[in-house]
Amino acid sequence: MKLESIQVPIKNRLLADYWSSNTAIHEFFEYAYNDKSFEKRAQYLDQHAYDQKELTAIIRQFMEPLGLSKKANEHLQQLEQGAVAVVGGQQAGILTGPLFSVHKAISVIALAKEQSVKLQRPVVPVFWIAGEDHDLEEINHTYTVRGEDIKKRVYGERSRRKTMASETSINKESMTQLINTIAKDMGETEFTEMLVKQLVDTLNECETFTDFFAQLMNQLFKDEGLLMIDAADFKFRQYERDNFTRIIHKNEEIARVVTEKEAELERAGYGTPILASNEAANLFYVEDGERHLLERKNQQFVNLAANIKLSREEVLEIAEKHPEQLSNNVVTRPLMQEMTLPVLAFVGGPGELAYWATLKDAFAVLGLQMPIFAPRLHITIVTRHVEQLLREYRLNVADVWDGKAVQLKEQFIAKIQDTEAKHQIQVMQQDLLEKYEALQLYLEEQQLLLDKILVKNKENHLKQFEYLQQKVEQTVLNKHETTIRKFMTLQNELYPNEGFQERTYNPYQYFNEFGPMLITEMLKQNYSIGNHHYLIYL
Repeated sequence: MKLESIQVPIKNRLLADYWSSNTAIHEFFEYAYNDKSFEKRAQYLDQHAYDQKELTAIIRQFMEPLGLSKKANEHLQQLEQGAVAVVGGQQAGILTGPLFSVHKAISVIALAKEQSVKLQRPVVPVFWIAGEDHDLEEINHTYTVRGEDIKKRVYGERSRRKTMASETSINKESMTQLINTIAKDMGETEFTEMLVKQLVDTLNECETFTDFFAQLMNQLFKDEGLLMIDAADFKFRQYERDNFTRIIHKNEEIARVVTEKEAELERAGYGTPILASNEAANLFYVEDGERHLLERKNQQFVNLAANIKLSREEVLEIAEKHPEQLSNNVVTRPLMQEMTLPVLAFVGGPGELAYWATLKDAFAVLGLQMPIFAPRLHITIVTRHVEQLLREYRLNVADVWDGKAVQLKEQFIAKIQDTEAKHQIQVMQQDLLEKYEALQLYLEEQQLLLDKILVKNKENHLKQFEYLQQKVEQTVLNKHETTIRKFMTLQNELYPNEGFQERTYNPYQYFNEFGPMLITEMLKQNYSIGNHHYLIYL
């Protein structure tokens, strides 16, 4: 395995500006990303007490069914004794979801290790599973690639209800079918049978999307001691009781400052990532596992579609007696995270960077400070076969991202087309059209009204010429199928669906080819958060 760091133009303007000095985006964050900021943030955390004993007990209770490793136990002890944390999170996707979920975990682990050394104190990695999210359409599918085909594979079960991932039961038969379909797509290797068995065995121990996700993530990262907590965990919700109360008391002010900050963000040219409004309660009400977004109308917290109308006093009572019936949204989740965890830095993707840019004043409303935002690592896996194709066509990975593999394919197809066959078909077609024209003139002279039949007959002949042309072209393409497939392999492996590989494929695509130790080998590499993209050559 070889690690290479490359500089590539960042298409996301906000992220590009975050890595540039003297850009407007820095006004929206508490800290710049540098060593001095980490030192200052650690000092700030030392001055603000957290109940880390109870927090540690909750995380331990959540993780024990997953299997606590020696390293995880060590991190739990450190957290209980006052260690700070690097935190990142993701929804509970199928087979861990897209690769960037794994890359986030690697980012959290790498940054925690780096800061432990630099700050000379324990820094533990924590992964926040967004089990309260209810948009199952975002997490119920994955993609596979084999040669020139990218296939979307979807978990077949559907629910009309907006149940949270942590409350949504998995149909084990349907999920097993999906796993087998994915394995078939990926192709048989020496690792396939073992991986499928591991996945199915794990699935059979799980009840919900979050269970399955947490089990798989723990299998991948337990040796690194990655701590995990589910945002929808009942005990964690009870722990958040007083924090919900704080959010409710400051609800109007939070909504106002976020709306104002987003307007500033738009004026600075960065858009409106969350579409904030002054009426937003920025909380969900949970009923029978289903989430309903609340807004404030006429001194009430309401969701008219679900016929929910609650007074402020009722919402405060829910927070006190049944906090599990409340859930955070995109605004309040970072605030809740700050109130419950000693966050040295938060690791997030470009989308998270955008909505965090609206939240600085919301943190201040609650007497909090926004932690350091650490953009996650961007990683692309380059297989041996892809590396060989890059050498064969004298391309690099960035060339493929720029569309050069597709350009070469189109140039090759244009070059191999049989222009003489195409010309002869066109001559035949023109001859026939002229004969039709002569026949039509003759029939008109004879007052034989057959216009409709002539038009229909001519259309049929033209369709046959088109069909013949397509067949010639397809036969030529089939003759050169091997070369064309090479260009498509480069595109599909490195820039599928017009985006980075990490946004499309799940890691099992690569475990199937290189074995489950791939993550262990990836974690041995030296990473640093920064304005670069890592290539891992296998």
